[in-house]
Amino acid sequence: MEKFATLTGVAAPLPMINVDTDMIVPKQFLKTIRRTGLGVHLFDEMRYDDDGREKPGFVLNREPYRNASILIADENFGCGSSREHAPWALLDFGIRCIVAPSFADIFFANCVNNGILAIVLPHDEVRALLRDAGAGHNARFTVDLEAQTIARPDGSTLAFEIEPERKRRLLEGLDPIGISLSKEADIAAYEARMGEDRPWL
Repeated sequence: MEKFATLTGVAAPLPMINVDTDMIVPKQFLKTIRRTGLGVHLFDEMRYDDDGREKPGFVLNREPYRNASILIADENFGCGSSREHAPWALLDFGIRCIVAPSFADIFFANCVNNGILAIVLPHDEVRALLRDAGAGHNARFTVDLEAQTIARPDGSTLAFEIEPERKRRLLEGLDPIGISLSKEADIAAYEARMGEDRPWL
């Protein structure tokens, strides 16, 4: 998993409540178990018409948001089913950070497991960031995980909270497998003790 330290990039505004995981990546694209290739299907039904043509009004189909690495969302983002394909699609598109007033719990955990920083901020601060993000080419933010700040286009900053363990995992690039591997020496020592104490196992 790629480490997350500091991210500077364009932020795309998506002021919609209750964006569920089927909206993020529809069910017909869940056949794969690969984490790559889903970015083209991100928000598929909002991005494309029935003939597969881009809808020009959707934010990710417009410049500069085609290259957004930050998404400013609204209440209850990532609700619905627990599909991990949703953060896979976001990450494959290029989104490394999502800011919203609240997230669905499982989606929030899946983001951390895949190297996406999900930030919860109060409604009024999210509204301010949505206005910033609407500024087009000037909608560039810097997210500093170590300092736990978001630098806005006007130079002001907002602070955010994050659980220390989630912060550590993102900074070190540790997914659940990486966490297990980081304890490889302890696991080996335990197995050796078990072999001595219970040789019949």
